[in-house]
Amino acid sequence: MRQGLTGVPIFDGFVWHKDAVLWIENGHVVAIEPATGLSDADEIIQLKRGFLCPGLVDLQVNGGGGVLFNSAPTLATIERICAAHNSLGTTSILPTLITDDIAVLDAALIAAKAATALPSCAGLHLEGPHLALSRKGTHEGSFIRAMTPADKQKLLSAAKTLPVLKVTLAPESVELADVAELCAAGLHISLGHSDTSYETAMAYAAAGASLVTHLFNAMSQFGSREPGLVGAALNNEALSVGLIADGFHVDPATIKVALRGKRGPGKIFLVSDAMSTVGSDIRSFVLNGRTITRHGSRLTLDDGTLAGADISLLDAVKYMHQTVGISLEQALQMGSLFPAQAIKQSHIGQLTDAAAANIIHLSDDLTLFRTWVNGETVHTA
Repeated sequence: MRQGLTGVPIFDGFVWHKDAVLWIENGHVVAIEPATGLSDADEIIQLKRGFLCPGLVDLQVNGGGGVLFNSAPTLATIERICAAHNSLGTTSILPTLITDDIAVLDAALIAAKAATALPSCAGLHLEGPHLALSRKGTHEGSFIRAMTPADKQKLLSAAKTLPVLKVTLAPESVELADVAELCAAGLHISLGHSDTSYETAMAYAAAGASLVTHLFNAMSQFGSREPGLVGAALNNEALSVGLIADGFHVDPATIKVALRGKRGPGKIFLVSDAMSTVGSDIRSFVLNGRTITRHGSRLTLDDGTLAGADISLLDAVKYMHQTVGISLEQALQMGSLFPAQAIKQSHIGQLTDAAAANIIHLSDDLTLFRTWVNGETVHTA
């Protein structure tokens, strides 16, 4: 039997539908139609306030629900992280492993392959270890290294078993020809944690790199004579660009300038960069032997270095709409449609025909009421 959701406006990722019903069958959206002539043979859920929109898509999730992927790279950890973020409005994630030793990386690849059966796990994001020491941020420098032929082969093999494999790397640690080969094999290469020049970043984009990791953070900045990676991210129309919108990583005025400067088809999309604190009440945790402490909504190492973020993706959507001041439609797209497009996954991030029925019900002030994944309710407030 198909199920219909009606009674509130529906944003399908592109346009609004008023006085309409969203039809779900076998875990997929089958239509959005005028809410007239509804049959008693159909199961109808009548909603009374707020609106429906696509579930959020987060391409950078280190943890949640009290667990961190680096600390326990297992299927059980991914399941717990997915559940935590489902309860916060995110219906698709890329579990993210930051720079670590080879044994942890190997375990993460095994866990991610097993997690392909989970409806909320879209693949895997490896943030490192092939970064630049000069822009390591919170990454443990002793694990950062140049890519070897064996490293490349491991990634090529993993890409055959995962629906999405996103890898953040720095040109300083990976040859241009290797990036071209990885991209040709279907990996999504993201430039980040790098002091690369604008010219080099543009060359790597021409070779196939299609994303940039957490704009403005841990990268060469925009200058009058050297535009850096920031300049390439904004000026290269093909690059899709992640942004942490938590009030700490990037100033709202800087975000506004970036949005005005960025031209498509590549878009700026939101990431949470969420750590284990999200969806839990823990105050601190350990990463690579170093303590990270929660101060309000800010996570830092003992020396004050920002260490991921303590937000859900819905928090970022709220921040973009309520603080930065962009339209509700654009804020929602930055949290759903745009990240899905960045990894070429057209079945998520939108509520069009045949898309996965990943849906969230929000109040007008963006409070979460309910989450559906593949048409099944996974969270009710």
